[in-house]
Amino acid sequence: MEQQKNSKVWLYDTTLRDGTQSEDISFQVSDKIRIAKALDELGVHYIEGGWPGSNPKDIAFFKEIKKESLRQTKIAAFGSTRRARVTPDQDENLLTLIDADPDAVTIFGKTWDFHVREALRISLDQNLELIFDSLEFLKKNIPEVIYDAEHFFDGYKANPEYALKTLQAAQDAKVACIVLCDTNGGTMPFEVADIMEKVKKSITIPLGIHAHNDSECAVANSLVAVQHGATHVQGTINGFGERCGNANLCSIIPALNLKMERECVTPEQLKRLRIVSRYVYELANLVPNKHQPYVGNSAFAHKGGVHVSAIQRHPETYEHLRPEQVGNVTRILVSDLSGRANILAKAEEFNIDLDSKDPLTLEILEKIKELENKGFQFEGAEASFELLMRRALGTVRPYFNVVGFRVIDVKDESDKAPRSEATVKVKVGGKIEHTAAEGLGPVNALDNALRKALESFYPSLKEVRLFDYKVRVLPAGEGTASITRVLIESGDHSGRWGTVGVGENIIDASYQALADALQYKLLRDQEATDKA
Repeated sequence: MEQQKNSKVWLYDTTLRDGTQSEDISFQVSDKIRIAKALDELGVHYIEGGWPGSNPKDIAFFKEIKKESLRQTKIAAFGSTRRARVTPDQDENLLTLIDADPDAVTIFGKTWDFHVREALRISLDQNLELIFDSLEFLKKNIPEVIYDAEHFFDGYKANPEYALKTLQAAQDAKVACIVLCDTNGGTMPFEVADIMEKVKKSITIPLGIHAHNDSECAVANSLVAVQHGATHVQGTINGFGERCGNANLCSIIPALNLKMERECVTPEQLKRLRIVSRYVYELANLVPNKHQPYVGNSAFAHKGGVHVSAIQRHPETYEHLRPEQVGNVTRILVSDLSGRANILAKAEEFNIDLDSKDPLTLEILEKIKELENKGFQFEGAEASFELLMRRALGTVRPYFNVVGFRVIDVKDESDKAPRSEATVKVKVGGKIEHTAAEGLGPVNALDNALRKALESFYPSLKEVRLFDYKVRVLPAGEGTASITRVLIESGDHSGRWGTVGVGENIIDASYQALADALQYKLLRDQEATDKA
């Protein structure tokens, strides 16, 4: 396969159709337009906008996308071959595809004899006819026509002779590309390799791959298909799709570019991969998978002290590529597994001057291990960790001091939710502010009261939003004794940060995390002012 290096692979994204078939996802037309523009910037060659014959939303997308100026991407519409008893020029599905006026059209047809007999209920020869004349008709009306051979691998394994005849029908229609589909997602990589080699003996036009992930092989199958001749790869951002999802382009693209030396996007476009991944998660209203390869928060995160010490000298010791190539970064996690190397690495990340021989380094390390033994976790609360280091070094001032607080829940009527009210007394400089606020639950009330008391001193706290609040009850001691850990993600217009609190009382644990979140915001504001 050496001769294939550096030859181009065409990327075909179907997030806007296959991706929306996931049970957790529904995009509005405006969302689909935004995603299409992001994919164009990433360098994707084709974007499948949807099936215009299936719903009004997809019809609207094809109208709206024409108002956008895309750099390189072709917009493709998706549909099926004609109905069995209708000629192509009278088939509503094919006519709707043409009316959508896309740059390209992809239609699927049956390649598995089982489906022809049981789903279409026509003869095998009739199926060959409708594949050929549907494609031939579209070729006369659309600049580029692609054929998706649905269930090809299952069809080939059941009846290889007939499966190849369906591909030959598409080749006779002179389509731009024939895409071999693992629609049920159960084909193994070694089967893909074997079947691809056999297909190439009779099919000479470009081949593509469309893999589903039901056996966790979609990415592997796609890459193996490319290794054996495919020059067109279909998939979705983050692997979104029906059942277990589709082939994940966020893994396929860097593998093609960096591992297989196949041209698909430029190095600069590749650096946008993580941004696009998280943007699509955001529009889908889903929490990003932190353990996702290449683009996840944990993809290049290091926790063990030996690992950290090694990657600081030579990153390749524990990283298979430089994370910056895909828009990610190396992260050093701090936990009770940490050594001095972790502490020093985090200090450097926060621009804190710390020496390995400084007794404070060991003091901070021991403090972390002590706190984690009590239930603290700094892996998702790096703001709390930075504050801990700066407090140990005496380089951060206390912007406020909470003298005390009280939280009350009152249930007046049995059929109504309790009312929550918090009273807070804070000291800023020499002045004390005593205030109260209500909220949706005791933690929200405490958050509101704390902000209310501090905003007169620090107006910028109005910018802070609470994005996520997680509570975990940790076992400790005997019987029912337990402690509570609260992780909070806060943020403003310039970024997000995590803080942690631990205690036997959930309100106290929440207070610790809330107070750290506000302290960290004020620290960031001060640093920004100092730089200016």
